Order: sequence, then C-alpha cells, then structure tokens
Amino acid sequence: MDWGMKNRLSRIIKPETGKTVMLAVDHGYFLGPVTNLENPRKTIEPLMDYADALMLTRGVLRTSVDASSPVPIVLRVSGGNSIIGKDLSNEGITVAIKDAVRLNAAAVALSIYVGGVSEHQTLMNLSKLVDDGEEYGIPVMAVTAVGKELEKRDAKYLSLACRIAAELGAHFVKTYYCEDFERIVRSCPVPLVIAGGPKLNTELDALNIAYDAIRLGAAGVDMGRNIWQSPAPIAMIKAIRAIVHENATAKEAYKLFEETKNKKG
Repeated sequence: MDWGMKNRLSRIIKPETGKTVMLAVDHGYFLGPVTNLENPRKTIEPLMDYADALMLTRGVLRTSVDASSPVPIVLRVSGGNSIIGKDLSNEGITVAIKDAVRLNAAAVALSIYVGGVSEHQTLMNLSKLVDDGEEYGIPVMAVTAVGKELEKRDAKYLSLACRIAAELGAHFVKTYYCEDFERIVRSCPVPLVIAGGPKLNTELDALNIAYDAIRLGAAGVDMGRNIWQSPAPIAMIKAIRAIVHENATAKEAYKLFEETKNKKG
C-alpha cells in the first residue's frame, strides 16, 4: 500500500484509536428523501464536527457540504437502482474515478450483492473499482448489501460476503452486526465497519449493537438513520463516539446520551 493510500485511510480510521465513526447520509441514492434527510444540509451540518468521515453521494456533497470542511469524504459511487425497482441488486458504477479525485474523496464505496440476481455484475464492479483506486491511490470500501432480504443478515452469509469483498481487493468493508459477529471478523483480513441499518426501537438498542461490534473487533461504525432519525442526533453521535473511541460501555454511552439530550446539546 503506497503513501497516498495509507494517508487517505488514516484520515478515516483514526491512528490514535484504530477506529472510526462514519456518518452515513447516502441513503437518497436509492431511497429518495428519507425521513430527516429531506434537506441533506440541514441534517449534516450539526453533526459534522462529531464525524470522522461522511459517506455520501457526489450530488449531496456538491450541494450540501461546504468545500472548506475538513471532514474526509467516503464517496458512494454505485447506483442505478431504486427501492421501487424489481431488482435492487442491479447496480453499476455511477462515478468515474477521476471525478472522485476531483472531489478529493478519501475513499470510494460500492455495494456488492452476494447471492443477488446481479451478484456477478456487482462483484465485477468492485474489481474494476479496486483497479481504478489502486491507480489513483484511493481506498475502496465494499458494502455487503442485502437488498430487501434482511433475513440474510446472519454470520454465515455475511462472512461469505465480507471475505469475497476482501479477496477482490476491498481495503475495508461495511457490513451488518449479527449474532456470532466474531466469526465474520476472524475470517475477514481487512477492517470492518458496521452499518446501523433501519432505525431501531430505542437509542440503547443502537448503542448495544455498536458496543458489541467494537468489543468483538469491528474497526468502527458507519451509522445514519440511528443517528439522524434520533430525536437528539448530536447526543446520539456523541454517545457512539464514546463507545468507539473512548471504550465506553453501552450503559455509559446511554447515560451520556441522556445527559447531552437534556442539555439540548
């Protein structure tokens, strides 16, 4: 791995802790105006100071993030589908690597749909993106997407998907937390960050998942809805940071959430 690649990764996964708190705001690329993300700038700006990186599309980056921002960007470069389409796995590469360079992306991200109708297509997309990333020194994050079949989120399936992503050259992988998560960590030779998924019933539920994932070897989180759909988003991202970077337990983080929320922070 050359200097540029290492430097970009170090901006996302912080060397001080070996961990990262990524803020995912790329949902609109196939879900449209998600609740609390109808106005991306309004959602992103209050949270940016607490995020180690933003995951988003180039459209939202250009329209909703000030160019003076120091927060590194993980650029979503796959798409071409929608939630109302027949095949959610039918994705292609939507952003040329040269545009990612122009946008000063710290990394690029792409979904793979292992077991999906378009499995081969998405795995070949990943292979091409890794080749392009190597040429320009830009790391690639593979996202183990499950489409509409949430029941796929088990250790057997996710360990398969994560390992394939790593074998094809992904520099880090975004996946789901599940029972027997340590099995996935053991079998994946690159860092794993966990997705928050759909909004959970309570903030404590999300904090418990973050804590368990970090305890079992995840390199961080890439959360969206469980932060910005919370009634107290800033308090929630602060609580997540306490788990990821300060080794707080879920209970300690929830106490911080409650204290911060009550201060309207």
